[in-house]
Amino acid sequence: MWLNEKVMRGVVAWLTEECQPEGLPLSDFHSMREHLRPTDVLLVEGRTRVSGVIQAVTLSSWSHAALYVGRLGDLPANTMLAHLAEKHSWNDDQQLLCEAELGLGTVLTPLEKYEGYHMRICRPNGLCPEDVAPITEYILQRLGTPYNLRQILDLLRFFFPYGLLPRRWRSSLFEAGHGEMTRTVCSTLIARAFAHVRYPVLPTVQRDKDREGEYIFQRRNCKLFTPRDFDYSPYFEIIKYPFFGDDVGMYRTMHWEDDEVAEQPVPEHLTASKSA
Repeated sequence: MWLNEKVMRGVVAWLTEECQPEGLPLSDFHSMREHLRPTDVLLVEGRTRVSGVIQAVTLSSWSHAALYVGRLGDLPANTMLAHLAEKHSWNDDQQLLCEAELGLGTVLTPLEKYEGYHMRICRPNGLCPEDVAPITEYILQRLGTPYNLRQILDLLRFFFPYGLLPRRWRSSLFEAGHGEMTRTVCSTLIARAFAHVRYPVLPTVQRDKDREGEYIFQRRNCKLFTPRDFDYSPYFEIIKYPFFGDDVGMYRTMHWEDDEVAEQPVPEHLTASKSA
């Protein structure tokens, strides 16, 4: 058992190691943090090996989603929050995200963790004020929920050529168009939090056979959500804070290298996919 846990820690460390260049951020982190509201979904373009897998599978640059729950002093007091605040020396003004992190499960994370990353805010449009607290409480009650071992193994299999795997090892994660592949990403936790108050993300809509002109909404299985679904959803407002500010006219004053074109390096996960 000890050996298995040690091996899994090594696998998780390898999957979560950053392998893409950091570069300059495209988002203004300081402007973004000033305007965040509880229940905002923060999409992140990750730089790790596992981020590359999720980007390739979901055909999106967004590899991670986290829910902004607010400042520590505004959260309902409980023993776990008090322990985390003491452990990490957080003050009441600390801005916090709740996320499902590979190898750790559901955790609270300081917003500063993603400073320097390309990010986007997806804000639930028209969310009733009385539903904010139930959503944040729902997700906070799941702190400490472990990450599923099967999810880690499914991700690891993406680094091997599909044809070389024995059939019994081939997970539904590999099947094209099969919704079960999205079990491996973080969005399930957030989708369930919104489903808790019946707020739509990407519901299935059907015509009501008994009442003409009426529609019936059905909730999607929360396991089928990916980070890009919050970007794609018509019920979430997309908010961006460009690195160079909101003044569009600034493009006239930007310094451009007219004679040289910077070559964008090919991400490691894309070259790995081609070789597979």
